[in-house]
Amino acid sequence: MNLKKYLVRALHRLQKGPGYTYKELLVWYCDNTNTHGPKRIIKEGPKKKMIWFFLTLLFASLVFWQWGILINTYLSYNVTSSLSIGFKTMKFPAVTVCNANPFKYSEVKHLLKELDRLIEAALERILQPTPGNGSENVSPPLNLQLWNQIPLVLIDEHNKDNPIILDIFETNQTAEGNKTAASNETEKKYKLAVKLCSHQGSDNCTYRNFTSAAQAVTEWYILQSTSILSKVPLHERIRMGYQAEDMILACLYGAEPCNYKNFTQIYHPDHGNCYIFNWGMDEEALNSSNPGAEFGLKLILDISQQDYIPYLSSAAGARLMLHQQKSFPFLKDQGIYAMAGTETSIGVLVDELERMGYPYSDCTMNGSDVPVKNLYSQYNTSYSIQACLRSCFQNHMAEICGCGHYMFPLPEGVNYCNNEDNPGWAYCYSSLRSSIKQRQICIDSCKETCNDTQYKMTISMADWPSEASEDWIFHILSYERDMSTNVTLDRNGIIKLNIYFQEYNYRTISESAATTIVWLLSSLGGQFGFWMGGSVLCLIEFGEIIIDSLWITIINMIGWCKGLKQRRARARYPDTPPTVSELVEAHTNLGFQHEAALPGDEALPPEPGTPPPNYDSLRVQPLDILSPDSDAE
Repeated sequence: MNLKKYLVRALHRLQKGPGYTYKELLVWYCDNTNTHGPKRIIKEGPKKKMIWFFLTLLFASLVFWQWGILINTYLSYNVTSSLSIGFKTMKFPAVTVCNANPFKYSEVKHLLKELDRLIEAALERILQPTPGNGSENVSPPLNLQLWNQIPLVLIDEHNKDNPIILDIFETNQTAEGNKTAASNETEKKYKLAVKLCSHQGSDNCTYRNFTSAAQAVTEWYILQSTSILSKVPLHERIRMGYQAEDMILACLYGAEPCNYKNFTQIYHPDHGNCYIFNWGMDEEALNSSNPGAEFGLKLILDISQQDYIPYLSSAAGARLMLHQQKSFPFLKDQGIYAMAGTETSIGVLVDELERMGYPYSDCTMNGSDVPVKNLYSQYNTSYSIQACLRSCFQNHMAEICGCGHYMFPLPEGVNYCNNEDNPGWAYCYSSLRSSIKQRQICIDSCKETCNDTQYKMTISMADWPSEASEDWIFHILSYERDMSTNVTLDRNGIIKLNIYFQEYNYRTISESAATTIVWLLSSLGGQFGFWMGGSVLCLIEFGEIIIDSLWITIINMIGWCKGLKQRRARARYPDTPPTVSELVEAHTNLGFQHEAALPGDEALPPEPGTPPPNYDSLRVQPLDILSPDSDAE
């Protein structure tokens, strides 16, 4: 069967409409659809027809406009937060305690000896700006090579356009500057700054200004000590720190006694040896049986303040942090201080955060989809955004500066920075730390965790021990620590901690989708029904007319292609083709010629060079019944 005729019949069976042109199809749709408006266009008079056409077009435009707003709202993937309060037995948090001072001064004094002499001489010149009181009277001579790697300078900003920079240990220049400073002390103000250069002797330098000399000295000492301590092996740094048996004097969890063996030791670059209770790495995490101080953790710590490094640690006390099991403690960001000579009580409330993942938020479940290599995975800890940000910074520093900062774990094949091997490391580190672009790259690369637990703390403090009881308490604690009858402890080195759940109520802050597919479908249907009185069946009817239009388009394309083929055939054979009667007569004459030959006669062979007769030209050609004219009829 001809393809065009088949398609026409198929269209008629599917549609059962009035005709096969676009106009007839549109009129049939308007007359049969359940959508309000199109029927009035074809049934009303000319004036009302225009009014109804305009109203239908207007309301259809409003429907599509509202649909666009609704779909855009759905694709924005907004969330709503809900707060719920529950009651259950909860796991006691992991508790990390550190000393505010990372190393015992008695253990690292030989490493920092030259550094201490330099800073003492520099302070003399800063505090007594008169000639003759500087480092030239100090014996033995100072190690100015160490000083020149990262020097402290005085900046005279009396003339803002042309500030004067004075190196503290450049004798002649400093003497002249000191005379000027002594004579014009009320007129000029000097600022202390740390001079950082890309390499020693280079003019490519930057100055980190400080409003206080105390801040400048501390920052300078940290940079210099970082370079020195980065060359010390890890096991030596651990040995030079505070040991658990010396720091943890007493421990009690609920009614069960505990000791330093119940703590896990890790090395923290900021605070030296830190000790974690209930970390959950080797044993199951402990549950808290009841809320209240008597069911929590009680500690007595000895921070040995008399052995602090004078220029490195200006704060005295213990640094502690509450966090989840198997997570790394970032005490510099989230830790709190406990003051020496006090009893600090910390009541804990738990907040559980549950964020929705992609596409509602850019959070991660375990960090596997984060492009930054987690350098803290060597501790077998879980992913956190703090670990990601620090790993990102350390990776950039290793790539740009050629070495890693002492405060962060190292990538594979990279060494810590120091002044001898990397003279410009401090300049590179300072540039990276102040770079907004680098910071934004790390923020864009790292992701928040989808599920998180936060501990809200209520802190209260009181003097401990009291004056009435300090005598016997210090005697007992000294005997238990040193087996000595003499008092070796005092109020400046003792801290008591009480950590407990205030209540068993916990809050869960969870996210849920603000728009769902059910909301989208109901909103789309509501707008369609309100403006045009339509439903899902009306949309099916509209889909039906689109399919019928495609059928008509296909039929017209087939007819056009066939007509083009026939026109090309006529152009190739311009002569009029023979009629049927002429073909029959030619076939009959050919038969008569064969019968005229006698039975005994032999057929004469054809002459040489004569082509054989062409009988195909006498074959009856089939008639094109389905010509364009017959189809039109």
